[in-house]
Amino acid sequence: MNPNRILRRIGLAMITVIALAGIFAPWLTPYDPNVSSYDVLFGPSPEHWFGTDELGRDAFTRVLYGARISLAIGPGVAVIVMLVGVPIGLIAGFVHGRADTFFVQVIDVFISIPSFIVALMVMATVGASLVNLVLVLGFVMWPEVARLVRGQVKSVREKVYIEAAVAIGCSPARLLARHIWPNIMQTVFAQLSIVVSLAIFTAASLGFIGLGLPPPAPDWGSMVQSGFDYLVLNPWLCIGPGIAVALTVMGFYLMGRIVD
Repeated sequence: MNPNRILRRIGLAMITVIALAGIFAPWLTPYDPNVSSYDVLFGPSPEHWFGTDELGRDAFTRVLYGARISLAIGPGVAVIVMLVGVPIGLIAGFVHGRADTFFVQVIDVFISIPSFIVALMVMATVGASLVNLVLVLGFVMWPEVARLVRGQVKSVREKVYIEAAVAIGCSPARLLARHIWPNIMQTVFAQLSIVVSLAIFTAASLGFIGLGLPPPAPDWGSMVQSGFDYLVLNPWLCIGPGIAVALTVMGFYLMGRIVD
């Protein structure tokens, strides 16, 4: 079996487990992720697998519920990127002359802007919420996909079967829908998997510096940041959500491996 196919299956299995953990979190743990208790900063135990935080909340429970947030952010960003970047890339790759130059310049301008800095500035200005986070990350991540799609379209349209389709009078819309898009779709979807992993990691990074979702949302990045003050007492307050971020990002990255 192709090694890339094996890696994709491993990534799919990882994401499936994480998604199921988030969906069935109420049945996997008896605790509420946002309810405080007197069990403050307890270490790992059979009752609290990752211990408790400074407010007495079960850390393992918050990691489970945090999967819901991350798996809403990543695919949400990918949808925006696909709705914006893919059409622009298709048009830019299909047209010639000044129109192509215009789209290339627009894409290059957006790519030249540091995406993390833009996301940081916008989130600090408009405020942190799940919708704002998805919209901002989608806005800063679409140019890379648009450039990839443009390059793929440029390559495919030089094929003999595209020339034959043009010769028999195939319309541009039909060329894109029936002959070009199906041949680049696999590469595009593989790149969208990478976009999901980058979106999740960027969202966690924003949470770590205090610009993620506001408390008491179980945001993995915010959990790592708040656990830093208690590393000596209970390092699992950082390790738990850190591992969750790493596994989720790795899972989507592996899913993005292209099968030869």
